[in-house]
Amino acid sequence: MCDIFLFNKPYQVMSQFTDSDGRANLSDYIRIPAIYPAGRLDYDSEGLMILTGDGELQHQISHPRHKLPKTYWVQVDGDINEEALKQLRAGVGLNDGPTLPAIADKIVEPASLWPRTPPVRFRANIPTSWISLTISEGRNRQVRRMTAAVGFPTLRLIRASIGNWNIEGLAPGEHTSATLGAEFIRYKPQNTRKPKPNYRKSTKPSGRKRSP
Repeated sequence: MCDIFLFNKPYQVMSQFTDSDGRANLSDYIRIPAIYPAGRLDYDSEGLMILTGDGELQHQISHPRHKLPKTYWVQVDGDINEEALKQLRAGVGLNDGPTLPAIADKIVEPASLWPRTPPVRFRANIPTSWISLTISEGRNRQVRRMTAAVGFPTLRLIRASIGNWNIEGLAPGEHTSATLGAEFIRYKPQNTRKPKPNYRKSTKPSGRKRSP
């Protein structure tokens, strides 16, 4: 089996292989046995997911400790300004603590972007704009909370890349195999416990005389 699979998750698809509520999920698109998502992507978000059958690799890709950067294309409500971008770059205060500094830039709508079904609802008197946002954390709904905190709520969210992998050439619902590449370092779990000292009782006489 190859190292990983890249999947472009469509809008309103669960990032798991089953769903008790009958919602669309990964099993509707992927028929490869014994692979699992390395991380999740919200039901109402789109874009790149990585799947693998290697448990250690799954943990490494998804765990914030290894800080794989994730880049998102974000459509926000309003014409985002430089002051808001500076706040995103410096770190934003959220209810679970400040975020790490991010890479944030205003962009034009990506040329490779597909139409969303259903489309985003627009308000005629309020413009929208796009940013590219790169973070190395994985808090719950973090990107949406970050843009809302600086005054520009997220309307549409697409994960464009994780580390050196991206969705280039993948239509929504498509997946492809990929390899790790020489630049990816596997971190093998190490036993960090210190061995317990072996306190053995001495069998030699202490040399002390007992009191009569």
